[in-house]
Amino acid sequence: MSGNEQAFRIFYEKYRPYLFRTIHPIAKTSEDTEEILQDVFLKIFHSLPEYQHQGLKTWMARIAVNKAIDFVRKKQRKPKEDGSEKEIYFIQGSLCQPEQAFFEKETRQDLHRKLEGVPQNYREVLTAFYLEDKSHREIAENQGVQEKTIEMKLYRARQWVKEHWKEDAK
Repeated sequence: MSGNEQAFRIFYEKYRPYLFRTIHPIAKTSEDTEEILQDVFLKIFHSLPEYQHQGLKTWMARIAVNKAIDFVRKKQRKPKEDGSEKEIYFIQGSLCQPEQAFFEKETRQDLHRKLEGVPQNYREVLTAFYLEDKSHREIAENQGVQEKTIEMKLYRARQWVKEHWKEDAK
């Protein structure tokens, strides 16, 4: 086994659980999650030369989430094998079942209500990063500040959200 293969095996074993936990809520099944994981690690392996040494776990998670979403979309486009076609809805660029569409709409509405209570400077970076899927660099360019400033704002915004958005105990 070459040094690169051994290093990647160690890398795989270290980050597999993290990426599994990232993908599973999207994929819903362990079988699909495992399939996506294979694609994710291939993408990571081939993309390592372009990695810019800023936030490895975040970079990997973004690859994983994108691969998982692509997988789910592709799976939803395939016709059902039992012949029973459920009505499919199109919500913000993705195909989904009526129940899923309802819950996604409710979640989005709840999120927008909660975002109204977030301080303006945090709301802008949270919206740009999480809802508009912009990179730190893009946000920094739009706001005319350094990338580190955006990273710090996102960190503080996350801290604010953790402190103020506690779920009601049920």
